[in-house]
Amino acid sequence: MTRKLIVYPAMVVICLVALFPFFWMIITSLKPDTEIFTVTPQFIPHEPILSRYTALFSGAIPRQFLNSLLVAGATTIITGLIALLAGYALARFNVPMKRYLLIVILSIQMLPQTVLVIPLFTVLRTTDLLGTYQGLVLSHLALTVGLATYMLRSFFMDIPVSLEESAMVDGASRMKAVRLVVFPLVWPGLAASSIYGFITSWNELMFSATYMQQSSRETLPVALQQFFSSYYSDWGGVMAASVIFTIPVVVFFLLVQKRLMQGMVAGAVKG
Repeated sequence: MTRKLIVYPAMVVICLVALFPFFWMIITSLKPDTEIFTVTPQFIPHEPILSRYTALFSGAIPRQFLNSLLVAGATTIITGLIALLAGYALARFNVPMKRYLLIVILSIQMLPQTVLVIPLFTVLRTTDLLGTYQGLVLSHLALTVGLATYMLRSFFMDIPVSLEESAMVDGASRMKAVRLVVFPLVWPGLAASSIYGFITSWNELMFSATYMQQSSRETLPVALQQFFSSYYSDWGGVMAASVIFTIPVVVFFLLVQKRLMQGMVAGAVKG
């Protein structure tokens, strides 16, 4: 009983702290400017407005939203496929210099993003992919594949090799054993790496602002920068755009959380 009296209030406090920024973002997007710039914060708008949302949807935001969704979706799918195969190979096969390869993979993830801008720009320009969705997806893969591969390798290493061997003894080929036995068990890892890949690609700004020169191919992070200038910052517009910006991330997490929670429960039972 005493434990419940401590744990439940603590959970409520943590939830309130975590959700408050989203609450503040939503109510600020509904406030007129006169209520935003006040000395005393107002938690409930007295005269809520929806004009910012109508202005956003009547402008370039819908197109930029689709651009971000296309790039982030393609990046997530390709990252999952590459990391799934590479993670399995690094976990099961005796790859030459595997230890050093893993160090290189992690070292690349530690490089500042600015270091990759010019080399990737040169590659994309040489291959005529500069300013295209394909080129932007490839640049985002440089940010996501390495860590996703390392994550999935860890999940594969937690799966006993004896499961594959038993399936192969029963007559299944290695590919069939992997497809029917191993891959279903690694779904939680794939869900976790997919969340990482989607959020990384969805939030990415530097590559999108550098490589996508046409306004019709801009992504949402680039669009958010347009609300700031040297003389004025449209905080109401920023908050309204941020609400739209946040929705796909929440929806994607809700779609994959079932697999993610299954993995956590399975890990708890296994332990």
